[in-house]
Amino acid sequence: MRARALVCLLAAFAVPTTLSAGGGSTDLLVRSYLRDHGASAEAAAHAGIPSFSRQTGLACSACHTIFPELTPFGRLFKLNGYTMTLLQTVDNGGDSAGRQSLRLNLIPPVSAMIMTSWTATKRSSPATANGNVMFPQELSVFVGEAITPHIGTFMQLTYEPAEGSIAIDNADIRYSSHANLASRPLIFGFTLNNNPTVQDVWNSVPAWGYPFASSAVAPTAAAATLIDGGLGQQVAGLGAYGFWNSMLYGELSLYRSAQQGSATPPDSTSENFVKGAMPYWRLALQHQFGSHYLEVGTYGMSARLYPTGVGGLTDRYTDVALDAQYEHAASFGRFVGHATWIHERQQLDAGVVNGASANAANTLKTMRVDASWYSAEAHYGGTLAYFSTSGDADAGLYAPAPVFGSASGLPNTRGAMAELHFMPWLNTRFALQYVIYDRFNGGKNNYDGSGRNATDNNTLYAVAWMAF
Repeated sequence: MRARALVCLLAAFAVPTTLSAGGGSTDLLVRSYLRDHGASAEAAAHAGIPSFSRQTGLACSACHTIFPELTPFGRLFKLNGYTMTLLQTVDNGGDSAGRQSLRLNLIPPVSAMIMTSWTATKRSSPATANGNVMFPQELSVFVGEAITPHIGTFMQLTYEPAEGSIAIDNADIRYSSHANLASRPLIFGFTLNNNPTVQDVWNSVPAWGYPFASSAVAPTAAAATLIDGGLGQQVAGLGAYGFWNSMLYGELSLYRSAQQGSATPPDSTSENFVKGAMPYWRLALQHQFGSHYLEVGTYGMSARLYPTGVGGLTDRYTDVALDAQYEHAASFGRFVGHATWIHERQQLDAGVVNGASANAANTLKTMRVDASWYSAEAHYGGTLAYFSTSGDADAGLYAPAPVFGSASGLPNTRGAMAELHFMPWLNTRFALQYVIYDRFNGGKNNYDGSGRNATDNNTLYAVAWMAF
Protein backbone atom coordinates (compact mmCIF):
# COMPACT_ATOMS: atom_id res chain seq x y z
CA MET A 1 0.00 0.00 0.00
CA ARG A 2 1.21 3.52 -0.74
CA ALA A 3 0.66 5.24 2.61
CA ARG A 4 1.62 8.73 1.47
CA ALA A 5 -1.12 8.67 -1.16
CA LEU A 6 -3.84 8.21 1.45
CA VAL A 7 -6.07 10.86 2.94
CA CYS A 8 -6.14 11.34 6.69
CA LEU A 9 -9.22 10.49 8.73
CA LEU A 10 -10.45 14.02 9.20
CA ALA A 11 -10.51 14.97 5.55
CA ALA A 12 -12.30 11.75 4.72
CA PHE A 13 -15.04 12.59 7.20
CA ALA A 14 -15.36 16.22 6.11
CA VAL A 15 -18.73 17.83 5.58
CA PRO A 16 -19.44 21.10 3.76
CA THR A 17 -21.02 22.84 6.74
CA THR A 18 -19.86 23.74 10.23
CA LEU A 19 -21.82 23.44 13.45
CA SER A 20 -22.00 25.37 16.68
CA ALA A 21 -21.41 23.56 19.95
CA GLY A 22 -23.10 24.49 23.19
CA GLY A 23 -24.08 27.86 21.81
CA GLY A 24 -20.49 28.74 20.89
CA SER A 25 -18.95 29.41 17.50
CA THR A 26 -16.65 27.02 15.64
CA ASP A 27 -13.76 29.40 16.37
CA LEU A 28 -14.45 29.25 20.12
CA LEU A 29 -14.81 25.48 20.01
CA VAL A 30 -11.44 25.07 18.31
CA ARG A 31 -9.72 27.43 20.73
CA SER A 32 -11.35 25.73 23.72
CA TYR A 33 -10.21 22.32 22.51
CA LEU A 34 -6.66 23.51 22.00
CA ARG A 35 -6.60 25.09 25.44
CA ASP A 36 -8.11 22.07 27.19
CA HIS A 37 -6.00 19.46 25.39
CA GLY A 38 -2.48 20.57 26.03
CA ALA A 39 -1.88 23.57 23.73
CA SER A 40 -0.22 26.74 24.85
CA ALA A 41 -2.12 30.02 24.56
CA GLU A 42 0.14 30.98 21.64
CA ALA A 43 -0.65 27.78 19.76
CA ALA A 44 -4.36 28.27 20.37
CA ALA A 45 -4.19 31.80 19.03
CA HIS A 46 -2.63 30.66 15.77
CA ALA A 47 -4.59 27.49 15.11
CA GLY A 48 -6.14 27.54 11.67
CA ILE A 49 -9.93 27.61 11.53
CA PRO A 50 -11.50 25.15 9.31
CA SER A 51 -11.77 21.37 8.57
CA PHE A 52 -12.99 18.43 10.51
CA SER A 53 -15.24 15.48 10.31
CA ARG A 54 -18.71 14.20 10.80
CA GLN A 55 -17.62 13.23 14.27
CA THR A 56 -16.74 16.81 15.26
CA GLY A 57 -19.10 18.76 13.00
CA LEU A 58 -16.28 21.03 11.86
CA ALA A 59 -15.32 21.66 8.24
CA CYS A 60 -12.14 20.38 6.57
CA SER A 61 -9.80 23.28 7.20
CA ALA A 62 -9.74 23.08 11.02
CA CYS A 63 -7.47 20.06 10.72
CA HIS A 64 -5.94 20.45 7.27
CA THR A 65 -4.35 23.10 5.11
CA ILE A 66 -5.00 20.66 2.27
CA PHE A 67 -5.45 17.00 3.04
CA PRO A 68 -3.49 15.22 4.36
CA GLU A 69 -1.41 18.15 5.75
CA LEU A 70 -2.34 18.79 9.37
CA THR A 71 -2.83 22.13 11.13
CA PRO A 72 -1.91 22.59 14.84
CA PHE A 73 -5.50 21.67 15.70
CA GLY A 74 -5.30 18.55 13.53
CA ARG A 75 -2.07 17.47 15.20
CA LEU A 76 -3.62 17.83 18.65
CA PHE A 77 -6.77 15.98 17.62
CA LYS A 78 -4.65 13.01 16.54
CA LEU A 79 -2.43 13.12 19.64
CA ASN A 80 -5.58 13.14 21.79
CA GLY A 81 -6.72 9.87 20.24
CA TYR A 82 -9.34 11.14 17.74
CA THR A 83 -11.72 11.52 20.70
CA MET A 84 -13.40 14.91 20.21
CA THR A 85 -17.03 14.42 19.19
CA LEU A 86 -20.22 16.43 18.75
CA LEU A 87 -22.30 13.41 17.73
CA GLN A 88 -25.09 12.13 19.93
CA THR A 89 -23.65 9.28 21.97
CA VAL A 90 -24.77 6.34 24.10
CA ASP A 91 -23.06 6.51 27.49
CA ASN A 92 -23.47 5.30 31.06
CA GLY A 93 -23.74 8.78 32.55
CA GLY A 94 -20.61 8.33 34.65
CA ASP A 95 -19.80 6.53 37.88
CA SER A 96 -19.67 7.99 41.40
CA ALA A 97 -16.32 9.59 40.58
CA GLY A 98 -17.68 11.15 37.38
CA ARG A 99 -15.78 8.79 35.07
CA GLN A 100 -17.48 7.51 31.93
CA SER A 101 -17.05 3.81 31.15
CA LEU A 102 -19.05 3.90 27.93
CA ARG A 103 -19.43 6.41 25.10
CA LEU A 104 -20.51 5.13 21.71
CA ASN A 105 -21.48 7.28 18.73
CA LEU A 106 -25.02 6.57 17.56
CA ILE A 107 -23.83 6.85 13.95
CA PRO A 108 -20.37 5.30 13.38
CA PRO A 109 -18.28 7.78 11.34
CA VAL A 110 -17.65 5.71 8.20
CA SER A 111 -16.44 7.34 5.02
CA ALA A 112 -14.87 6.62 1.66
CA MET A 113 -12.12 7.89 -0.61
CA ILE A 114 -11.58 7.39 -4.32
CA MET A 115 -8.65 8.34 -6.53
CA THR A 116 -8.66 8.11 -10.31
CA SER A 117 -5.62 9.04 -12.39
CA TRP A 118 -3.89 9.31 -15.75
CA THR A 119 -0.16 8.69 -16.24
CA ALA A 120 2.16 9.22 -19.20
CA THR A 121 5.94 8.75 -19.23
CA LYS A 122 8.26 10.40 -21.73
CA ARG A 123 9.03 6.95 -23.15
CA SER A 124 6.89 3.90 -22.50
CA SER A 125 8.40 0.77 -21.02
CA PRO A 126 9.07 -1.99 -23.57
CA ALA A 127 5.90 -3.74 -24.80
CA THR A 128 3.64 -1.68 -22.52
CA ALA A 129 1.00 0.97 -23.15
CA ASN A 130 1.47 4.64 -22.31
CA GLY A 131 -1.10 7.18 -21.23
CA ASN A 132 -2.57 4.83 -18.63
CA VAL A 133 -5.92 5.52 -16.96
CA MET A 134 -6.67 3.99 -13.56
CA PHE A 135 -10.28 4.05 -12.38
CA PRO A 136 -9.92 3.75 -9.54
CA GLN A 137 -6.26 4.06 -8.66
CA GLU A 138 -7.33 3.46 -5.07
CA LEU A 139 -10.65 3.02 -3.31
CA SER A 140 -10.73 3.12 0.49
CA VAL A 141 -13.27 2.83 3.27
CA PHE A 142 -12.40 4.46 6.60
CA VAL A 143 -13.70 3.58 10.05
CA GLY A 144 -12.65 6.02 12.72
CA GLU A 145 -14.22 7.30 15.88
CA ALA A 146 -13.97 7.91 19.59
CA ILE A 147 -14.53 4.46 21.14
CA THR A 148 -14.31 5.70 24.73
CA PRO A 149 -13.45 9.09 26.28
CA HIS A 150 -9.76 8.09 26.00
CA ILE A 151 -9.58 5.66 23.06
CA GLY A 152 -10.06 6.40 19.38
CA THR A 153 -9.24 4.67 16.13
CA PHE A 154 -8.34 5.32 12.52
CA MET A 155 -8.58 2.26 10.26
CA GLN A 156 -8.52 1.99 6.48
CA LEU A 157 -9.56 -0.78 4.13
CA THR A 158 -8.24 -0.29 0.58
CA TYR A 159 -8.84 -1.87 -2.81
CA GLU A 160 -5.92 -1.47 -5.24
CA PRO A 161 -6.66 -2.58 -8.81
CA ALA A 162 -2.96 -2.83 -9.68
CA GLU A 163 -2.66 -5.61 -7.08
CA GLY A 164 -6.25 -6.85 -7.38
CA SER A 165 -6.48 -6.97 -3.61
CA ILE A 166 -8.52 -5.71 -0.70
CA ALA A 167 -6.63 -5.44 2.57
CA ILE A 168 -6.21 -3.50 5.77
CA ASP A 169 -4.23 -0.39 4.95
CA ASN A 170 -3.09 2.16 7.54
CA ALA A 171 -4.37 1.57 11.06
CA ASP A 172 -3.80 3.55 14.26
CA ILE A 173 -5.61 2.85 17.55
CA ARG A 174 -4.81 5.24 20.41
CA TYR A 175 -5.27 5.70 24.12
CA SER A 176 -4.59 9.24 25.36
CA SER A 177 -4.76 11.14 28.63
CA HIS A 178 -3.38 14.27 30.31
CA ALA A 179 -1.18 15.14 33.26
CA ASN A 180 1.23 17.83 34.45
CA LEU A 181 4.99 17.41 34.38
CA ALA A 182 7.15 20.11 35.96
CA SER A 183 3.97 22.23 36.20
CA ARG A 184 3.53 22.03 32.43
CA PRO A 185 0.78 20.19 30.50
CA LEU A 186 1.57 16.72 29.19
CA ILE A 187 -0.41 14.71 26.65
CA PHE A 188 0.56 11.06 26.90
CA GLY A 189 -0.75 7.87 25.42
CA PHE A 190 -0.25 4.60 23.61
CA THR A 191 -0.53 3.76 19.92
CA LEU A 192 -1.14 0.42 18.23
CA ASN A 193 -0.42 0.70 14.51
CA ASN A 194 0.78 -1.21 11.44
CA ASN A 195 3.19 1.13 9.66
CA PRO A 196 6.17 2.86 11.31
CA THR A 197 5.64 6.67 11.08
CA VAL A 198 1.87 6.41 10.35
CA GLN A 199 1.27 7.46 13.97
CA ASP A 200 3.23 10.67 13.45
CA VAL A 201 1.54 14.09 13.29
CA TRP A 202 4.06 15.83 11.00
CA ASN A 203 4.10 15.63 7.20
CA SER A 204 7.89 15.33 7.06
CA VAL A 205 7.94 11.57 7.80
CA PRO A 206 7.54 8.85 5.14
CA ALA A 207 3.97 7.70 5.86
CA TRP A 208 2.46 11.17 5.37
CA GLY A 209 5.20 12.91 3.39
CA TYR A 210 5.08 14.50 -0.05
CA PRO A 211 4.09 13.45 -2.68
CA PHE A 212 0.69 12.79 -1.15
CA ALA A 213 -0.39 11.08 -4.37
CA SER A 214 1.79 9.59 -7.10
CA SER A 215 1.49 7.30 -10.10
CA ALA A 216 1.00 3.60 -9.47
CA VAL A 217 2.26 2.61 -12.94
CA ALA A 218 5.32 4.81 -13.62
CA PRO A 219 8.80 3.23 -13.15
CA THR A 220 10.14 3.50 -9.61
CA ALA A 221 13.72 3.52 -8.36
CA ALA A 222 15.38 0.26 -7.36
CA ALA A 223 16.29 1.29 -3.82
CA ALA A 224 14.49 2.74 -0.80
CA THR A 225 15.31 2.71 2.90
CA LEU A 226 13.36 0.26 5.02
CA ILE A 227 11.65 2.95 7.10
CA ASP A 228 10.39 4.55 3.90
CA GLY A 229 7.35 2.27 3.64
CA GLY A 230 9.28 -1.00 3.44
CA LEU A 231 7.30 -2.65 6.26
CA GLY A 232 3.97 -0.87 5.89
CA GLN A 233 0.99 -3.12 6.71
CA GLN A 234 3.38 -6.04 7.38
CA VAL A 235 4.06 -5.32 11.06
CA ALA A 236 2.19 -4.43 14.23
CA GLY A 237 3.64 -2.11 16.83
CA LEU A 238 2.75 -0.89 20.31
CA GLY A 239 4.27 2.35 21.50
CA ALA A 240 4.12 4.99 24.21
CA TYR A 241 4.30 8.71 23.46
CA GLY A 242 4.27 12.03 25.26
CA PHE A 243 3.85 15.65 24.14
CA TRP A 244 5.06 18.10 26.78
CA ASN A 245 4.22 21.78 27.05
CA SER A 246 3.03 21.92 23.42
CA MET A 247 6.72 21.81 22.55
CA LEU A 248 8.52 18.46 22.95
CA TYR A 249 7.32 15.13 21.54
CA GLY A 250 8.84 11.73 22.25
CA GLU A 251 7.86 8.18 21.35
CA LEU A 252 9.23 4.65 21.66
CA SER A 253 7.52 1.72 19.91
CA LEU A 254 8.26 -1.97 19.39
CA TYR A 255 7.13 -3.84 16.25
CA ARG A 256 6.68 -7.50 15.41
CA SER A 257 5.83 -9.04 12.04
CA ALA A 258 2.08 -9.25 11.29
CA GLN A 259 2.11 -10.03 7.59
CA GLN A 260 -0.83 -9.95 5.21
CA GLY A 261 -1.05 -12.34 2.27
CA SER A 262 1.45 -14.67 3.87
CA ALA A 263 1.35 -18.03 5.61
CA THR A 264 -0.20 -18.10 9.09
CA PRO A 265 1.66 -18.95 11.21
CA PRO A 266 4.75 -17.73 9.31
CA ASP A 267 6.84 -20.51 7.80
CA SER A 268 9.59 -21.15 5.25
CA THR A 269 7.61 -19.31 2.55
CA SER A 270 7.51 -16.04 4.50
CA GLU A 271 9.64 -13.09 3.33
CA ASN A 272 11.22 -10.24 5.29
CA PHE A 273 10.05 -11.61 8.63
CA VAL A 274 11.21 -9.55 11.62
CA LYS A 275 13.38 -11.41 14.10
CA GLY A 276 12.28 -10.59 17.64
CA ALA A 277 11.13 -7.02 18.18
CA MET A 278 12.01 -3.98 16.09
CA PRO A 279 12.43 -0.69 18.01
CA TYR A 280 11.24 2.64 16.54
CA TRP A 281 11.97 6.01 18.12
CA ARG A 282 10.86 9.59 17.56
CA LEU A 283 11.84 12.96 19.04
CA ALA A 284 10.50 16.31 17.82
CA LEU A 285 10.71 19.90 19.01
CA GLN A 286 8.22 22.50 17.81
CA HIS A 287 7.65 26.20 18.41
CA GLN A 288 5.33 28.93 17.16
CA PHE A 289 6.99 32.30 16.37
CA GLY A 290 4.04 34.60 15.71
CA SER A 291 2.78 33.57 12.28
CA HIS A 292 5.79 31.25 11.78
CA TYR A 293 5.93 27.65 12.96
CA LEU A 294 8.95 25.32 13.03
CA GLU A 295 9.42 21.66 13.91
CA VAL A 296 12.76 19.83 13.92
CA GLY A 297 13.20 16.22 14.90
CA THR A 298 14.71 12.81 14.48
CA TYR A 299 13.26 9.33 14.00
CA GLY A 300 14.57 5.89 13.23
CA MET A 301 14.42 2.15 13.73
CA SER A 302 16.58 -0.96 13.81
CA ALA A 303 15.40 -4.25 12.30
CA ARG A 304 16.76 -7.75 11.81
CA LEU A 305 14.95 -9.51 8.96
CA TYR A 306 14.92 -13.06 7.68
CA PRO A 307 14.86 -12.57 3.88
CA THR A 308 13.05 -15.91 3.57
CA GLY A 309 11.65 -18.18 6.24
CA VAL A 310 11.71 -17.66 9.99
CA GLY A 311 15.19 -18.91 10.90
CA GLY A 312 18.84 -18.79 9.91
CA LEU A 313 20.93 -15.75 9.06
CA THR A 314 19.40 -12.28 9.08
CA ASP A 315 19.97 -8.93 7.39
CA ARG A 316 20.15 -5.93 9.72
CA TYR A 317 18.91 -2.46 8.81
CA THR A 318 19.53 0.58 11.01
CA ASP A 319 17.77 3.75 9.87
CA VAL A 320 18.44 7.15 11.44
CA ALA A 321 16.64 10.20 10.10
CA LEU A 322 16.35 13.95 10.59
CA ASP A 323 13.30 16.01 9.65
CA ALA A 324 11.94 19.55 9.69
CA GLN A 325 8.64 21.27 8.96
CA TYR A 326 8.03 25.00 8.44
CA GLU A 327 4.71 26.85 8.17
CA HIS A 328 3.89 30.50 7.65
CA ALA A 329 0.40 31.96 7.45
CA ALA A 330 -0.12 35.28 5.69
CA SER A 331 -3.11 37.22 4.37
CA PHE A 332 -2.29 36.19 0.79
CA GLY A 333 -1.80 32.50 1.50
CA ARG A 334 0.08 29.88 3.41
CA PHE A 335 3.63 28.59 2.92
CA VAL A 336 4.55 25.07 4.05
CA GLY A 337 7.89 23.30 3.75
CA HIS A 338 9.14 19.84 4.69
CA ALA A 339 12.53 18.16 4.69
CA THR A 340 13.75 14.71 5.66
CA TRP A 341 17.12 12.97 5.46
CA ILE A 342 17.44 9.23 6.10
CA HIS A 343 20.67 7.28 6.56
CA GLU A 344 20.46 3.49 6.46
CA ARG A 345 23.23 1.10 7.41
CA GLN A 346 22.78 -2.43 6.07
CA GLN A 347 24.51 -5.54 7.41
CA LEU A 348 23.58 -8.19 4.84
CA ASP A 349 24.82 -11.48 6.31
CA ALA A 350 21.94 -13.47 4.83
CA GLY A 351 22.05 -11.56 1.54
CA VAL A 352 25.68 -12.44 0.87
CA VAL A 353 25.17 -16.14 1.62
CA ASN A 354 22.07 -16.50 -0.56
CA GLY A 355 23.56 -14.42 -3.40
CA ALA A 356 21.13 -11.53 -3.19
CA SER A 357 23.91 -9.07 -2.29
CA ALA A 358 27.52 -8.74 -3.40
CA ASN A 359 28.50 -6.77 -0.28
CA ALA A 360 28.24 -7.72 3.36
CA ALA A 361 27.66 -4.08 4.31
CA ASN A 362 26.08 -1.15 2.47
CA THR A 363 24.76 2.31 3.16
CA LEU A 364 21.78 4.05 1.61
CA LYS A 365 20.87 7.72 1.96
CA THR A 366 17.63 9.49 1.03
CA MET A 367 16.83 13.20 1.04
CA ARG A 368 13.52 14.89 0.21
CA VAL A 369 12.65 18.58 0.34
CA ASP A 370 9.38 20.21 -0.68
CA ALA A 371 7.87 23.70 -0.49
CA SER A 372 4.24 24.62 -1.13
CA TRP A 373 2.10 27.71 -1.38
CA TYR A 374 -1.66 27.61 -0.94
CA SER A 375 -4.19 30.39 -1.42
CA ALA A 376 -5.85 31.76 1.71
CA GLU A 377 -8.84 29.44 1.25
CA ALA A 378 -6.60 26.59 -0.05
CA HIS A 379 -8.64 26.37 -3.25
CA TYR A 380 -5.47 26.38 -5.36
CA GLY A 381 -1.73 26.19 -4.93
CA GLY A 382 1.47 24.55 -6.01
CA THR A 383 4.47 22.55 -4.82
CA LEU A 384 8.11 22.24 -5.83
CA ALA A 385 10.15 19.29 -4.54
CA TYR A 386 13.58 17.72 -4.81
CA PHE A 387 14.44 14.09 -4.06
CA SER A 388 17.64 12.05 -3.99
CA THR A 389 18.68 8.50 -3.08
CA SER A 390 22.31 7.36 -3.15
CA GLY A 391 24.32 4.45 -1.83
CA ASP A 392 27.10 1.94 -2.29
CA ALA A 393 27.48 0.00 -5.52
CA ASP A 394 26.21 -3.58 -5.20
CA ALA A 395 25.90 -5.69 -8.35
CA GLY A 396 23.76 -8.22 -6.48
CA LEU A 397 21.15 -5.81 -5.18
CA TYR A 398 21.15 -3.54 -8.24
CA ALA A 399 21.75 -5.76 -11.27
CA PRO A 400 21.22 -4.77 -14.93
CA ALA A 401 17.64 -5.29 -16.18
CA PRO A 402 15.35 -3.39 -18.58
CA VAL A 403 13.77 -0.26 -17.03
CA PHE A 404 14.10 -1.26 -13.36
CA GLY A 405 17.77 -2.40 -13.29
CA SER A 406 21.13 -0.68 -12.91
CA ALA A 407 24.01 -1.18 -15.34
CA SER A 408 26.46 0.42 -12.87
CA GLY A 409 25.26 -1.46 -9.79
CA LEU A 410 24.49 1.87 -8.15
CA PRO A 411 21.12 2.83 -6.65
CA ASN A 412 21.59 6.58 -7.19
CA THR A 413 18.40 8.36 -8.26
CA ARG A 414 17.63 12.07 -8.12
CA GLY A 415 15.19 14.49 -9.62
CA ALA A 416 12.61 17.20 -9.08
CA MET A 417 8.85 17.45 -9.00
CA ALA A 418 6.35 20.23 -9.69
CA GLU A 419 2.64 20.09 -8.92
CA LEU A 420 -0.38 22.33 -9.34
CA HIS A 421 -3.56 21.59 -7.47
CA PHE A 422 -7.10 22.90 -7.50
CA MET A 423 -9.66 22.28 -4.75
CA PRO A 424 -13.10 23.64 -5.71
CA TRP A 425 -14.41 21.99 -2.55
CA LEU A 426 -12.53 21.09 0.62
CA ASN A 427 -12.99 17.35 0.09
CA THR A 428 -12.27 17.31 -3.67
CA ARG A 429 -8.82 17.77 -5.14
CA PHE A 430 -7.52 17.85 -8.72
CA ALA A 431 -3.77 17.84 -9.27
CA LEU A 432 -1.33 17.88 -12.18
CA GLN A 433 2.17 16.65 -11.35
CA TYR A 434 5.37 16.41 -13.39
CA VAL A 435 8.41 14.39 -12.27
CA ILE A 436 11.78 14.88 -13.97
CA TYR A 437 14.80 12.62 -13.39
CA ASP A 438 18.42 13.68 -13.61
CA ARG A 439 19.67 10.24 -12.49
CA PHE A 440 17.85 6.92 -12.29
CA ASN A 441 19.26 3.71 -10.79
CA GLY A 442 22.84 4.93 -11.00
CA GLY A 443 23.02 6.57 -14.40
CA LYS A 444 21.92 9.32 -16.73
CA ASN A 445 22.25 7.57 -20.11
CA ASN A 446 21.67 3.84 -20.67
CA TYR A 447 21.27 3.44 -16.91
CA ASP A 448 19.69 -0.03 -17.17
CA GLY A 449 22.11 -1.53 -19.71
CA SER A 450 19.26 -1.85 -22.22
CA GLY A 451 19.42 1.64 -23.74
CA ARG A 452 17.01 3.51 -21.45
CA ASN A 453 17.88 7.01 -20.20
CA ALA A 454 16.89 8.59 -16.90
CA THR A 455 14.77 11.24 -18.65
CA ASP A 456 12.76 8.49 -20.37
CA ASN A 457 11.07 8.00 -16.99
CA ASN A 458 9.92 11.63 -16.71
CA THR A 459 6.27 11.35 -15.72
CA LEU A 460 3.17 13.48 -16.23
CA TYR A 461 0.49 12.51 -13.73
CA ALA A 462 -3.05 13.83 -13.30
CA VAL A 463 -5.27 12.78 -10.41
CA ALA A 464 -8.77 13.42 -9.13
CA TRP A 465 -9.03 12.70 -5.41
CA MET A 466 -12.34 12.78 -3.52
CA ALA A 467 -13.29 11.94 0.05
CA PHE A 468 -16.92 11.66 1.15
